[in-house]
Amino acid sequence: MKARLAAFMRERAANPDRKPYMIEGGASFAYVFGQVLVFLLLVEAVSGAALAAFYSPSSTDAWASVAYIQDQATWGWLVRGVHHHGASAIVVVAGLHLVQTAVAGAYKRPRELVWWLGVLLLVLMLAWAVTGYVLRWDQAGYWANRVEIGIAAGTPIIGEKIRQLALGGNDYGNLTLTRFYALHVILLPAIVTLVTIAHVVLARRHGTTPLRSRPAAPRWPDQSLRDALAMALTFAILLGYVVSQHGADLASPADPAASYDARPLWYFRWLYELRELAGSAEQIVAMVVPGIVAGFLVALPLLDKRPERAARRRKLWLGALTGVLAMIGALTMMSFARDSGDPELAKRRVVAQKLTDHARKLARENGVPATGAQDVWSTAPMWKARTIYTQKCMGCHQDPKERKGPVIGPGHGSRAWIKAFLLDPSGDEFWGRTDLVKNSRLAQQREAEDTARKEKAAKDKPPDDKPGKPDEKADGDEPPAKPTGPQDLAMPATTLTGAELDAVVELLYAQSGAADVDKAKAERGTKLFEEHCDACHTLAEGVAGASGPGLAGLGSRDFYTSFIGNPKAAIHMTADMSQMPRFDNELSLPDRYEVAQYLVWLRTATPADLDALGPLEPK
Repeated sequence: MKARLAAFMRERAANPDRKPYMIEGGASFAYVFGQVLVFLLLVEAVSGAALAAFYSPSSTDAWASVAYIQDQATWGWLVRGVHHHGASAIVVVAGLHLVQTAVAGAYKRPRELVWWLGVLLLVLMLAWAVTGYVLRWDQAGYWANRVEIGIAAGTPIIGEKIRQLALGGNDYGNLTLTRFYALHVILLPAIVTLVTIAHVVLARRHGTTPLRSRPAAPRWPDQSLRDALAMALTFAILLGYVVSQHGADLASPADPAASYDARPLWYFRWLYELRELAGSAEQIVAMVVPGIVAGFLVALPLLDKRPERAARRRKLWLGALTGVLAMIGALTMMSFARDSGDPELAKRRVVAQKLTDHARKLARENGVPATGAQDVWSTAPMWKARTIYTQKCMGCHQDPKERKGPVIGPGHGSRAWIKAFLLDPSGDEFWGRTDLVKNSRLAQQREAEDTARKEKAAKDKPPDDKPGKPDEKADGDEPPAKPTGPQDLAMPATTLTGAELDAVVELLYAQSGAADVDKAKAERGTKLFEEHCDACHTLAEGVAGASGPGLAGLGSRDFYTSFIGNPKAAIHMTADMSQMPRFDNELSLPDRYEVAQYLVWLRTATPADLDALGPLEPK
């Protein structure tokens, strides 16, 4: 047995009759793929070394370092793009090399070891890509890796050990990144280098498998020039694609709490689609099918043992290989077609892209906090105020279905807003959805019904011929009872128009402390306010109106801060008119200041200004 194995290895490890510097069958572009692959591996090594000088493999700094490379470092986007898309080029060229080798029958005896080392290299390169994808530590790499680790964890018996070994603990963290980084830049490069050297040495010893019956030609210059031309063309295409894409994509920072439509790298999309089609059997399919494909490639030299190398005499095995590649290609196209035909996915991707653009913009302009990339959102303008507003206020003041109070948005508190409010304070945009207006309408309806009932009763009542006693009280002379039920407390629409209305609007606008107030117009508004509004409201500081809120400082930061703290206070809406909860116990004074300042900013903001602030964070 040992002697047979030794003879097998000797035959496949060397062929003394071959001359490595000669190309049997003559030079051909069909033989360039191996040299191009070696060239691309060198490109990956050089670009990877450059990236490693800037990369930080920790969960707090990884995304920040990649974002710096992509968006700020000189030519960083180009180097990163070459490295990222160079991996795709390797997969494409390796696939072409595999097909060319299979068509030429170069996997047959005595070249089985060369073929098997080539298959091993293909698997190692795919693993190399997987270990590099997660190093970005963005949503795309993070969630794709979770899927991949989940599949590996489903392996019987050893699945959980694989998961713990990969993660370095119970969940993703610093150890996860450092382990994948070590695999990507130390272990896998070393293994790939050794296997590549062995593959090239054996291939040179056995020489090329001729595709045609022609005299042998020297490797230099015939084949070497073709190799150099192929390398130059490949690199030119790679550079052109990198420039057209401006490097490589980078999603928003990885966030375990945020949903994301993760997709694997394009050369794994066939497997992703197969899992989708498999339904509940996806775990089995994800483990078994790649094993079958790899097993077929490994077994091909053992299955096709006949000495014939002509493609027309090997239709069965070349047909099987074609079928495998066609299945992979079809599933890949199906996966992309499924995504392109999903309108909901397209909407989610638009939202995800907005988050990505915003996160990278914040990182460029403000840097990434030392606490980690997830906190990059907190560097946005008015982030704290907008976060509090979203959590505490948006439901009642912006949600189309759940809104219970006035709409608060760009232009809130502006001249146009004040004027529209005075003309229709009970409109849907203002108090229309509050209990205040609803109760007023009920009270008005009840009053109208009572009036109609009294008028009808008066008509139906027979005349009283008997004179009443002098001290008898006629119907309706009883002292009014304390009102019960809904009350009509809502503010009526103003009767002012034209220049008079504009003057009162300017007066109320001036309370905010805005710098563009027309003082003369506001002065005219003061007199009109005393005539038409003073019965219910007051402009005296710290004083409540007779039956409405005090308006001193209306629209200023101090006014908003006080109102947010306790809208039911006597100087504001009082408990009878306000259903808004008080926040003085829930929010600190600095937090209320922040929200108040945001409301002041909205006065002069436009929808475009609000949109320019960007999203707060992933949801």
